[in-house]
Amino acid sequence: MHNLARLDHRYVWHPFTQMRDWLSREPVVIVSGRGAVLRDVRGREYLDGNASIWTLLHGHNHPRLNAAIRRQLGKIAHCSALGLANEPASVLAQRLVALAQTAPPAAAPRLAKVFFSDDGSTALEVAVKLSYEFARRAGPHPSPRFLSLEGAYHGDTLGAVSLGHIALFHRAYGPLLFPTDRVRAPYCYRCPFNRARPERADARTYRRCHEECVAAVEHQFARRRRQGRPITAMVVEPRIQGAAGMIPQPDGWLRKVTEIVHGHHAQLIADEVLTGFGRAGAGNGARARSKNPPLFASQHEGIAPDFLALAKGLTGGYLPMAATLTTSEVFDAFLGDYSEFKTFFHGHSFTANPLGAAAALASLDLLARPESVRARRQLERHLGECLDSLWALPQVGDLRQVGLIAGVELVRDWRTRAAFDLRDRAGFRVCEAMARRGVLTRPVGNVVVLMPPYCTTATQVRRLVDTLARAIRDVFA
Repeated sequence: MHNLARLDHRYVWHPFTQMRDWLSREPVVIVSGRGAVLRDVRGREYLDGNASIWTLLHGHNHPRLNAAIRRQLGKIAHCSALGLANEPASVLAQRLVALAQTAPPAAAPRLAKVFFSDDGSTALEVAVKLSYEFARRAGPHPSPRFLSLEGAYHGDTLGAVSLGHIALFHRAYGPLLFPTDRVRAPYCYRCPFNRARPERADARTYRRCHEECVAAVEHQFARRRRQGRPITAMVVEPRIQGAAGMIPQPDGWLRKVTEIVHGHHAQLIADEVLTGFGRAGAGNGARARSKNPPLFASQHEGIAPDFLALAKGLTGGYLPMAATLTTSEVFDAFLGDYSEFKTFFHGHSFTANPLGAAAALASLDLLARPESVRARRQLERHLGECLDSLWALPQVGDLRQVGLIAGVELVRDWRTRAAFDLRDRAGFRVCEAMARRGVLTRPVGNVVVLMPPYCTTATQVRRLVDTLARAIRDVFA
């Protein structure tokens, strides 16, 4: 075993990892990367199949991002945001607001203010706290309530965990959490209201239902209003739920749900920690054909949330940084004389750090370049074309793609949708087989995730998907 692997085994506790399994084998120790390729301590190369856990946009060791960070290092690496401002964070806030305001509906809330933090969990924590306190100050109900989807995952701070509904992750912390409501997610492949028999296609395309998942949202809002405990805000990952298993929403679902939320005078919190910055693809219709397609998933359906939570790809995946955007109406509720103590009492030591902001500005510049837009469109198309070959495998039950995100759900038999027990480790076994063939990704339960960096070539995409197919055959031979 390499000495670095020994040090890891002796001292490091890894997230979302059963450490007994981890300690039973030598880990892959990554030492360098370029583009979509990673290299380990023994010199072996791997394709980065999930953008280093869904964060990396432009690839490893990108010269423009590296240069932006070096330039900022020559000025200042960090300064406090408590009582001070800095250049890159101020410019970044203006850029984010301008991107978020791109062609919103006329009557929609306009995002106008940015609160910086450190990661996706804290971005959601900020949104929840702001929404909670705004509701207490603006309305007669002292106990605001929140609604989220079944299978939701919004982070690991206690507020974010309270919004989550993945029992395997969250049940241990139940006594520490505040209660939240849940509603059925639009999981077309396993929806009990979908009367369609399984086909070799994305379940959204052949579903037969009456959109009961939309009606369930209206029912939950109406029920709570009758009880005198109206819902304050609904939290949604626009277009696709990530850690729930890469579950995409059918076209129109988000727009209809947003109309319900705002029709009940509630707020919409859009968790775009995963889906932001082009990850949801170019979209359809005129938006897809435009020179600058939407960078946020919520914009694909023409909706504007009251809160927009961003992280992961904000800095191109280089540095931990997050942002929560909200409206002037919410911001104004926290204005007052010092003696009124209306301040938003929340903060982080590295809030608005200049290095992260400089990296984010460079990433936004890259995303706006015409060659980057073309590359993302080509990658989305290549990925879809290659994924079609997986329908030939009987263990592929559903194959879901939203832009540059793909989830491949493994089943015992596609004709019955019979699921593997999580204890079978079906997804992990397939990903381990992929790693032996030089492709790295990580499953969500029985769903193998493919989410390549934007610089991934057509040849690399084919290798990525071919390796997944071979791994499935190896594991289930």
